[in-house]
Amino acid sequence: MSETKEYILGADAKELFRLGVQHQIWAQEAQQGWHTAQFTEGQTLLDLGCGPGFCTKELAFLAGETGKVIGIDISQLYIDHLKKVAKLQHLNIEAICSDFNEMQLATNSLDGMYCRWALAWLPNPKEILEKVYTALKPGAKMVIHEYYDWSTHQTEPRKEHLAKAIDAALQSFKDSPGSIDIGRELPRILGELDMKVTTVRLMPKLGLPSNAVWQWPKTFYHSYFPRLVSMGYLSESEVSEALREMDELEHTPGASLLSPIMTEVIAEK
Repeated sequence: MSETKEYILGADAKELFRLGVQHQIWAQEAQQGWHTAQFTEGQTLLDLGCGPGFCTKELAFLAGETGKVIGIDISQLYIDHLKKVAKLQHLNIEAICSDFNEMQLATNSLDGMYCRWALAWLPNPKEILEKVYTALKPGAKMVIHEYYDWSTHQTEPRKEHLAKAIDAALQSFKDSPGSIDIGRELPRILGELDMKVTTVRLMPKLGLPSNAVWQWPKTFYHSYFPRLVSMGYLSESEVSEALREMDELEHTPGASLLSPIMTEVIAEK
């Protein structure tokens, strides 16, 4: 898989660790969504944009020995990682490296689909969801977690250099082919696909230096801000100042960090 087929956030060891931290923060939200959608033993489930497979593994335990999970991702590195996890833990996971435009899904073969932070990077999310819709059985559900408003990402107290780096990250997302706040569009898109939207809920997270949520943006800053240098959005000195201010913020009494607001949309075929 060529570098152009990798994530804007990268797929190296640092990003793999960051995704692990991120999953710990959002695992409970994912499990709540699966429970609401009644994902259960014996089902065939799709993890669209599975990455290294943190959710794929949990879905495979949920589907049990008689069920199956299909994990599809564009990164060969992450798919290779997922295959190792599946083999080590004897899980019924089919890990597929594919561009979503090229993925092959059998008609009426899926009992459910989960997708988290994948649609935001696509220029054609409706087309991809339509492919999944065709593969869903009647009554099957999609559970989708995406950003509703990334611009809510801010700190208290405000730090000048850190705020500039956060703004630069958002601008880099806006300049990408997708729509970073795709979550707000999903009810309309799914309705246009003749799906019944059954659940819409916002999922805000407030980080404090003393809680685990703080580690989610912190690891993102250390992983992504340096990438903004090579992308032309920040200088090395601006990144250094931003990370210095993040450390300063972490030791500031009463500090808080509002993460980008997420939304959950569940829809039934």
